[in-house]
Amino acid sequence: MKKALKYIVIIAVVVSLLSVLNYFRKANSSSIIDYKTELPVYTSIKKEVIATGKLNPEDEIQLKPQVSGIIDKIYVEEGDLVNKGDLIANIRVVPNEQSLINAKSRINSAKLSYNNSKSIFDRNKKLFEKGVISQLEFENNQLAMEQARETYKQAQNDYKIIKKGTLTGGSSANTNVLAQISGTILEIPVREGDQVIESNNFNSGVTIATLADMTKMIFEGQVDETEVSKLKEGELIKVILGAIEKREFEAKLIFVAPKGTEQGGAVQFKIKADVTIPKDINIRAGYSANAIINIGEKDSVLCINESLLQFNRITEKPFVEILVDDGLFKVREVEVGLSDGIYVEILSGVSVNDKIKVWNNIEEESDEEVRKRQDENAEEFED
Repeated sequence: MKKALKYIVIIAVVVSLLSVLNYFRKANSSSIIDYKTELPVYTSIKKEVIATGKLNPEDEIQLKPQVSGIIDKIYVEEGDLVNKGDLIANIRVVPNEQSLINAKSRINSAKLSYNNSKSIFDRNKKLFEKGVISQLEFENNQLAMEQARETYKQAQNDYKIIKKGTLTGGSSANTNVLAQISGTILEIPVREGDQVIESNNFNSGVTIATLADMTKMIFEGQVDETEVSKLKEGELIKVILGAIEKREFEAKLIFVAPKGTEQGGAVQFKIKADVTIPKDINIRAGYSANAIINIGEKDSVLCINESLLQFNRITEKPFVEILVDDGLFKVREVEVGLSDGIYVEILSGVSVNDKIKVWNNIEEESDEEVRKRQDENAEEFED
């Protein structure tokens, strides 16, 4: 009985020992990660900047009346094509009562002056014919009468302008609003019967219509301060419109703002570019657009996938891990150049035959292991 019990205890101890050994074997094997590697490649790389903005007409003007009054008639609609000089609207002048009274008073005064000058001229004419007064005195009287007649006539014209807005007759005389350029009517913010104010040095006036030449379009957008120094006026760019898919339009950069504006904590610089629009494309003002600007391009340079780069948490310098032995990697500092967001140019630190560790294998590496490896790499990088 004792002998059987002894064998049972020995067997239990052996089984327990084997279980413990198996546990440690699995634990050790699970901590070893078989990292993949990638080789550098020679390829072409292009750095592009994307500027967001809108497409607007280069020539856009607001048509405003030269006199205050009421819109009597509008002859166009939004979207209509017009030529320079076409009639857009008529304004019926509403006279100011005080101005009318003053103008009427000037007529009466001018009329009295003229009648008096004419009476003097008629009397002196008879005296001149009898030889009583000299020719010089007679001519002076004639000149005074003619000046008084012109003053009277001008006062009458001023009264007509104040009352009707024009020298032509009729009880509903109008002043015309004409197209200043050929183009498309973009907007008519007023209606017939609306009262409008003239444009002058003290008042911007009421806009009758907005007119633009849609054959000359311009891209207006913004770029970040980190990229603006790489832009040059005169260079060719590409513009993509949100409303027209799978179509790129050639453009020429014509303006880069000398001063930026802060927006959301970042400094943005305004840019403008002339856009070439083919005749078969129907463009509307205000289309959202993106400008693609090439700021750097290199052919056949040594590159690696940008995701292979790591950065020292203390110095923030870039580095990669190079396979030096079976399962062993060594940290190596690198100098990078141009990047297109996928590939990055390697200026130094890596050769074409180096096997670079694919470190961001999330499926096999836990967060704790990532932090531990970064700490180890930081210490090795400092050494």
